[in-house]
Amino acid sequence: MDKIMRMKLPCSSGWRRLLHERGDLFTCPPTDALAHCISEDLRMGAGIAVLFKKRFGGLEELLAQKKQPGQCAVLRRAGRFVYYLVTKKKYNQKPTYDILRKSLVSMREHCLANGVNSISMPRIGCGLDKLKWKNVSSIISEVFQDTKISITVYTI
Repeated sequence: MDKIMRMKLPCSSGWRRLLHERGDLFTCPPTDALAHCISEDLRMGAGIAVLFKKRFGGLEELLAQKKQPGQCAVLRRAGRFVYYLVTKKKYNQKPTYDILRKSLVSMREHCLANGVNSISMPRIGCGLDKLKWKNVSSIISEVFQDTKISITVYTI
């Protein structure tokens, strides 16, 4: 069995709750909220979005929320929240760092209002969307620096 790797990433703000784990995102603790990026058109036809679509369904619930880029759609499944960060209008577009930041702020506000203190996610925006992890992790740290929310990022 692979050894789990945890490391705290340094950050100038003092917020040190961004952890890295090597392994399957869906093996995270069942109490963790989950998060990933999607387009407003909710295609979810490639990458990890396909797994979220199969595992959690809820396409009609997501459509009914009418979220736009820079916002965050939310499903409640098995006692936890599943966050859908809307980072672009169409599936074939690429997100911007600014829109990603806005969707993370939207998720943070929902977390704070609903007592969420732990989120697991993949390296959002860095797979098919081609954003640079160094920039994305800095944005995550900035957005969550004044909270007690821990974020674990899973990589295979």
